[in-house]
Amino acid sequence: MKLKEFESILQGVETFANPKYELEQYPTSPHIASRILFTADRSYDDIEDKLVLDLGCGTGMLAVGANILGSGYTVGIDIDSEALALANKNIEEFEVDVDLIQADILKICDGSNLFKSLHSFDTVIMNPPFGTRKKGADTCFVEAGLAMSRSAVYSLHKSSTRNHFEKKAKEWGVEFQVVAQLRFDIPKMYKFHKKESADVQVDLLRFSWPEGKFTIAEQDKKASTCVCEHENDKTQAVIPELDTSTPVNSTVNVNK
Repeated sequence: MKLKEFESILQGVETFANPKYELEQYPTSPHIASRILFTADRSYDDIEDKLVLDLGCGTGMLAVGANILGSGYTVGIDIDSEALALANKNIEEFEVDVDLIQADILKICDGSNLFKSLHSFDTVIMNPPFGTRKKGADTCFVEAGLAMSRSAVYSLHKSSTRNHFEKKAKEWGVEFQVVAQLRFDIPKMYKFHKKESADVQVDLLRFSWPEGKFTIAEQDKKASTCVCEHENDKTQAVIPELDTSTPVNSTVNVNK
């Protein structure tokens, strides 16, 4: 499949009907989504046959696209039930194998230990909040992605934050790369928007664990199981192994 064909296919993914500003819900366009996924797959071999996680999946643009490119298994996580309902619709429309979990990624950073991951996924992809509503949300998402990935994290961030993330990568002990510089088109979505659209300069960043960081023994564990906890109530969201018969498109809520 060629890039233009892939982008054309993603045009059919339905985006937010009623975006929520408090969650910084700005849709990932088919143009940007296709380039993120194509680069991850063709340049780094991080999509095909891999366990892929879409953090803050919204309506499923990246998750659906990853599965179209041949991911071995894909999971999307988002806090917004309305977005997940639309993601479910997109999954059914495209007949792809994606499961969904409703959870608050930011709780990882506030001490509640929502996720206790075993580095269950090969690749994490995301278009996270820029951190304009909740300071540090962008950094939190990357930290969460690294906790759940055993290979690489692909994430979109304002170009103005590049130095910040380069420093953070050193602190985290991971490799840092600016894969591409893109223009993120933000249409007029909220009342305070004065222009019909605005271009924001963004970087596609790749954070990767050093080769050999995780042993073969660790990777051979039931790596497709993500154990989730909320406060004192332990709730396990089991992400099935690739050969299970768990229904596609099941949504597990771990916020209750």
